[in-house]
Formats: sequence, structure tokens, C-alpha cells
Amino acid sequence: MSKYTSNRLYDVSYHLGQVAMGKQPADLVITNGTLVNVYTGELIENTDVAIAHGRIAYVGHARHIIGANTQVIDATGRFISPGLLDGHMHVESTMLSVTEFAKAALAKGTTAIFMDPHEIANVFGTEGVRLMHEEGRSLPLKVYTTFPSCVPSTTDLEDSGAELHVADIAEGMTWDGVAGLGEVMNFPGVVHGEPKMTGEIKATLQAGKAVTGHYPSEDEQQLQAYIAAGVNSCHETVTREQGLSKLRLGMHLMIREGSAWHDVKEVIKVVTEDRVQTGNIMLVTDDVYPETLVEKGHLNHVIRRAIEEGVDPVTAIQMGTINTAKYFKLDGDIGGIAPGKCADILLLDDLRQMEPSTVIANGHLVYDEGKLSVDFPSYVYPEHIRQSVHLARPLTTHDFLLQSQSKGTSARVNLIRVIENSARTEKGTATLPVSDDVIRPDLEQDIVQLACIERHHGTGQISLAFAQGFQLKRGAVASTVAHDSHNLLVMGTNAEDMAFAANELAKLGGGMIAVQDGQILASVPMVIAGLMSDQPLATVFQEVKQLVAAWRQLGCPLNAPFMTFSLIALPVIPDIRISNRGLVDVEQFKLVPVEIIEE
Repeated sequence: MSKYTSNRLYDVSYHLGQVAMGKQPADLVITNGTLVNVYTGELIENTDVAIAHGRIAYVGHARHIIGANTQVIDATGRFISPGLLDGHMHVESTMLSVTEFAKAALAKGTTAIFMDPHEIANVFGTEGVRLMHEEGRSLPLKVYTTFPSCVPSTTDLEDSGAELHVADIAEGMTWDGVAGLGEVMNFPGVVHGEPKMTGEIKATLQAGKAVTGHYPSEDEQQLQAYIAAGVNSCHETVTREQGLSKLRLGMHLMIREGSAWHDVKEVIKVVTEDRVQTGNIMLVTDDVYPETLVEKGHLNHVIRRAIEEGVDPVTAIQMGTINTAKYFKLDGDIGGIAPGKCADILLLDDLRQMEPSTVIANGHLVYDEGKLSVDFPSYVYPEHIRQSVHLARPLTTHDFLLQSQSKGTSARVNLIRVIENSARTEKGTATLPVSDDVIRPDLEQDIVQLACIERHHGTGQISLAFAQGFQLKRGAVASTVAHDSHNLLVMGTNAEDMAFAANELAKLGGGMIAVQDGQILASVPMVIAGLMSDQPLATVFQEVKQLVAAWRQLGCPLNAPFMTFSLIALPVIPDIRISNRGLVDVEQFKLVPVEIIEE
């Protein structure tokens, strides 16, 4: 156990009582601050908070608890807020290890996360989940896990590196620090009573833990069936109307603001215009990448965005603290500042800016005066986790040529049309030129070649398709971050650069790469399962900045293009995707041909 890990309340309750009575001194006392009371919604001036054994012993006027060795922090002119809780996120999306992410998150005021490590689960199954879970348990950041539910995200449409079964979920619910079931993306499986999904939900409910959801559909009947089956939250809400519908049915609404998905502006209207009760609303990040962490922040950025849209600051903080703690049934420990609670506390100069000047986690000063003030333990992943890209052979130009079945000079195709800043896609069709019996991309129509290559078992399986909307003019890009099965995804304007990008990325051990004319423009090596870097945040931040610049050099003007690209292989979000098995119509949940053959 880390020295920064919180003491159990039952182990220190007697001592906390003694401190509160002034019979023992506090370890740390914060004085003269304005308390953000998330229980009552009040701002209470001239408040002290006394801390002992990693927990809060007293809130009020605590001068009687200050001893000769008590550390005192004067919070005059500052607000005393609970540490922020991110109720749904994927650490893998930050491109950082859990440890490196924790450093960035704590500096921005996040003191607890509820991570869903279903990215690494799709590569290494329960072993991968346990490794990330164990890494998180040793950190000053509280890392709770929601055990991945959909690995792979669908059956019969893709091939991942591993598969989780009901028995794995039931066993995972016994781990200390597992707070619930990860987002249940296979909502059709839930509403139609698929045994795997119903079994996973049953195991979670029997353990008394939360079943977190993922429901992007507009079907009201299926929504009610989904909720009735036991799924009681959703972060895939993108409209005010969807939010109202879910709240009225008792669902907990997670409003998301990540690097690519900006849902606060629209969905927060349920608060600012509809004036609903906010107890069942949480603010979450879902997916953020290094540039966002460095330049905007973590959950503090999401809370700031809610405030900018007109939410009262205290209400916004409630949606990022106590509401989340209550949802996961952990409000006895975290989420607020009160006697007995874990001492996870922020000092803020300005509630509207949400930039902490001081962060206390588990009673320890972890961030102050612009820098981290504690050491973090090192964590090294096993070598086989760092060698996860297994191709049958080096790829060639021929692998990226899609043969036409019609034998004409043109071919009608189904394609994937991407939408900027959205996880969704649109199904499109187009007529493309054919030469030498090969269907060619057409840059005049903004249509480029796509490929998805199985990379876990070295089967050599490759599927080809087309994408529209990235505005690539030259070169190619590749990624082993390809939600959720994380096969090797390649996109480009020509087969030569696509083969080069795929082979070079495999040599790096996975990650992301951009190339042009047989030259690497930028790369972000991610040797941990092909999903996370083993480098510090500052290094990854610079690599990602170079990658963004390289995408722009190739012609793509989109915000967070590699995030949009990485989701083009996720066959559980409408309308259409690519997997290693082929083109997937998500509305019909079946594979469809790329070339449309006229009868």
C-alpha cells in the first residue's frame, strides 16, 4: 500500500474523534478560507478545516486543534473545495501511463477517477485490467476501476486481442477498488436479453455496484428496456432532449467534455434552461489527450465550461464531486468536506477559473506553488505487454489495393463519412474511379483509402474501405489506437505511404504515426499495449503537438483528427465503421460490402 493511500475510516475513527475534541493535535489545518459546501450548496466564509490520519477531523473554527507540529495553511482569500471526481474516463486515451496521468490530473485538481480500462482489456484481457488497476492503487490519485463490460465491443463483427466473460466480471467485482461495471456499449445485447450482457449486469448488481452505460440511440422503448435491465447512467448524451428524457426516467446523466467531444454547451441546457434538479447529473471527460491536459486542464476544465454556460459555480462543483461520489456509493469517503471524509481538498483563488493553487490528497500536500510536491512510485509493465503488435508479415503496397468486382472504369461504394468533434459517423456512397481493376481513392471528393489490419494474433487479416471528411491531400497515417479492438488502422492517399506507415508503426511497438513520400513526419510511440506511452507527459505532449502539425501538413484541418480517426473502427456507435473483418453497418449490426454491385 502506498504511503499516500487513505486510511480506512474504521481504523482511525477513534483518533479523528480525539482530534475533533482537541485532545490530539491535527496534522494539517487550513485556516480562514471560504468553504464550498457541496452538501448544502453554500459558500461559508472564515472556515478552517483540520486534517489527521489522511481524513478530515473538524470543519469550522479549528484553532484548538493546532499543535506545535501542526502544519498550517492560510487560505485567506481562497476557496476550500472538495477534490474533483471524474466519473467516467479512459486513461489510455491520454496516451499516458496511469502514473504519468495522475501527475497531470492532480495538478489540475482531480483527486479521484473512475477509469474504464476497456482499451487495454481488448488487447490483454483481465491481465491488462489488473495491471492498470494495480498501478493506480499505489498512487496519491484515487484510481477506482469500472470493470470493462464489452470486450470485444461486439461479437462476430471484429477480432480483439482478448475476450472477457461473465466469470471475469464476477471475479473483478471482488477486487478492492472496483466500483462498478464499465460502460455497457452493447445496448442491443442488453435490451434483447443476450446472456453475456445480462449475466454481467446481474453479477454487478449482486455485488451492489454501479452499472455504467453508453446509450447513443434515440429509441425510447429500447432506452427504457436498457434502464429497466439495470443500466443507470449514460455519458453518450449529445442533445438537451436526450438529457431530459434520461433524467426523467431516473437515469444518472454524465455530461461529457473531452478533447474531441464537446457536449456541455448543448446538454447543460437541462440545467440552465429547463432548471431540472441536478442531483443526478455528473460532469465527466471520457477521452482527453495530452494537449488538453496541459493547455485546458482535466475535470476542472469541464466544470469551468459548465460555469461559462451559465451554471452556478457551486452547482457545477457539485456535479464534479458529491454527485459522482453518491452515484458510486462512495460518498462516505469522498466528494465533500466534512468530518470523517478523506482529506482530498483544493484551494482555489477563483471559482469561475477552477485553477487550484494547492491540492491536498489523502491529507498530503501534493501540489503547491505550481509544482508537484510528492514523489510517485515507478511502475514497469511486463515485456510482453510492451511487445503487442503482431503482424503476419511486413505489409506491401498490394495489401492496400481494393479489387473491383464490377470490372468497369468506375465503381459505386459505401463509405464512412466522419463528423468533426463527434464520435458518430454517417453512411455515405460515392462513385470512384477504377484502374487496373483497382478502386482508387478520389481526393477531389475528399475520399481516401482505409485499412484495418488484425494485429493481435498475426492472422494477416486485412479489410479495406474508404473514408470521407478528413481532407487529406497527401501521405498516410496509422494508429494502433483504434477503438475498441485496437487493431492496426491505416488511412492514406496512396498505397505506398500506407504500407510504409503500417510497417514503421509496427517497428515502434504501436502508437500513432504520420508519413509522406516514404518519410516519417511525426510519431507517438506507445509501447504499453500499443495504447500508452512510457514517457513523461512533457515528452508525449511535444510528440502529440508534432503529430497534430503533421496531420495539418497532410491537409487535415479537423480538431483532434487522430481521436476521430481512432474511433472510425468502433462498431457500436452509428452509423458505419470499419473493423478487421470489413465494413460494419452499425444500425443493422452486420457487415456490408464496400462495393455496391448493381443488380
